[in-house]
Amino acid sequence: MSKTRVVLERCPSLAAAGRVLPLMLEEALLWGSRNLHGLRVLVKPNLLRAVPLACTSPAVAAAVCGWLKDCGASVAVADSPGFGTVHGVARRIGLDEALRPLGLAVQRLVPGEAVRLPSGNSLMLAKQAQEADAILSVGRVKVHSQMLLTLACKNLYGLVPGLRKALCHSREGQHPDAFADMLASLMDFLPPVSAVLDGIEAMHVTGPAGGRPYALGLLGAGSSPVALDEAVCLALGKRPEDVPLQRAFIRRGHSGCRACGCEAEYPRLRPEDFNAEGFVFPSRLQHTSFRPLRLLKSCLKRLWMDRFA
Repeated sequence: MSKTRVVLERCPSLAAAGRVLPLMLEEALLWGSRNLHGLRVLVKPNLLRAVPLACTSPAVAAAVCGWLKDCGASVAVADSPGFGTVHGVARRIGLDEALRPLGLAVQRLVPGEAVRLPSGNSLMLAKQAQEADAILSVGRVKVHSQMLLTLACKNLYGLVPGLRKALCHSREGQHPDAFADMLASLMDFLPPVSAVLDGIEAMHVTGPAGGRPYALGLLGAGSSPVALDEAVCLALGKRPEDVPLQRAFIRRGHSGCRACGCEAEYPRLRPEDFNAEGFVFPSRLQHTSFRPLRLLKSCLKRLWMDRFA
């Protein structure tokens, strides 16, 4: 039986994140090592669109980046929003301002080399992700109208640059489980991934963009994004088997899954220590594939924004 460390802590406000997170990250043993000096780390926040609740909190992202820099890591922060440009989203939610004292600015993800998926289709991943020594997924806890939850692992889909995400939705998204299998396979093509989850104020009812705030007061960190996501599923009252992406990792026999023999160690709080009473999930999952007209509109809008960004 393998073991992985998952650090969960209560954090009642964003103001406390800068104090709480560095101590959690020390305990989380990110990438299985305490020696991060010289490591090229790509920090991947969730910058879906210019709606603060739909994105990773700037205070959380800045606290993570500050800790990494203090450990001697070489840090880059990048994403490819589903709506808008990365610079516009970062500016409007306050991430630019939060990173400025650290000498960092958010980068736009650019295309790298294509990888071949188990389905036989190819998919382009970001160059920054392929060239990094390690990736830190810094997601926000949100429900998702197509995948039920979007946590640390789902956040990695943002490493598919630009309109390619929409194209992949239409090509691979015939069913939640089929789409989840594609998402789970992305981990095979990435450098080692660790994770932080921002659940201080989660999103519930619907998502990933238009839901309502829920004061969960949770921060999580772990060297395995799969194990961290499982812990947060349990904290929200869901079995991992009930969440399409977690189910896909179980089917693949991922080493971070409890069902595949992974034992999570909780040096602080456990999932059952959190009360998610009143947290509302989508009642029915929508189709994961985009209709042709929606896909066309999305592609044209993305091309226009990329041309003038």
